Amino acid sequence: MIFRQCGQSSLRLPALSLGFWHNFGSVDDFQTSRDMMLGAFEAGICHFDLANNYGPVPGSAEETFGRILHTDLSTHRDEMLISTKAGHDMWQGVYGTGSSRKNLIASCDQSLKRMGLDYVDIFYSHRYDGVTPIEETMQALVDIVRSGKALYVGISKYPAPLQQQCYDYLKAHDVPCLVSQYRASMFVQSAQENFDVAKRNGSGIVCFSPLAQGLLTNKYLNGIPADSRAAKPSGFLKTEQVTAERIEAARQLNKIAKERGQSLAQMALAWLLHDERVTSVIIGTSSVAQLNDNLMTLDKLTFSDEELAAINLILQKKDLTM
Repeated sequence: MIFRQCGQSSLRLPALSLGFWHNFGSVDDFQTSRDMMLGAFEAGICHFDLANNYGPVPGSAEETFGRILHTDLSTHRDEMLISTKAGHDMWQGVYGTGSSRKNLIASCDQSLKRMGLDYVDIFYSHRYDGVTPIEETMQALVDIVRSGKALYVGISKYPAPLQQQCYDYLKAHDVPCLVSQYRASMFVQSAQENFDVAKRNGSGIVCFSPLAQGLLTNKYLNGIPADSRAAKPSGFLKTEQVTAERIEAARQLNKIAKERGQSLAQMALAWLLHDERVTSVIIGTSSVAQLNDNLMTLDKLTFSDEELAAINLILQKKDLTM
């Protein structure tokens, strides 16, 4: 495994991290989830990314993680970097969502209980809710660290001006923001300003949804398969997002990937890791085979100037941004 320095901290993260957003909930096959988590750890992926609402049902991904951890990996806790988040809808009532102090601290306590942990390594504010003052949310993160329930804090999806406010508040209270998490892929490049703000402030960058919910794989090169995320009514990838323009772009990118000796998914992951501001990319796998395919990304991370130019020419076309 390749490890990268997380911002200006002494902490290193694996180039690829395993995300539990999909395929680790109570509706998923437990043995498959177990095989993927154990396979990832054996391959050197020691950073596991969760959130309180991951499932479905919400909370069940943390329960799955905790069950595997304590059954199979309990003696390896100190070899892992475990992160979780709070801020999206989790339980009923006005306090079950958002960025308030009440929600974050209650959520942290619940997450620790579900995973059977005394602390997490990173606790994130999962989003800015548009209502809660930044000072309230950031002070909650500070207090979570000082209570011993987390070693570090992070933020996710904050707009750049508020991102800077978060960094300033946390630094002033001696709990600097270790890492910032943003959606990024060949089809989503809207977080470039966030990347720059993070770099200036010494915060690492972790990218999620690097394969655009599967569009940057070979799955949709010929349309929408019946077993795909886009075919599911509850999926995050919607049928209307699988446009002819994106399919054609994926086909063209796939040709470049083949010339490089990679799958499209591998090249898409390598393309993100080519950015020196990026600390780690979160992969979300549905099988051990997919996990192993993603891991092969690390065999070829470099790009020639000609390859980058050809990729950029494709990505500059209209109607690709998601």
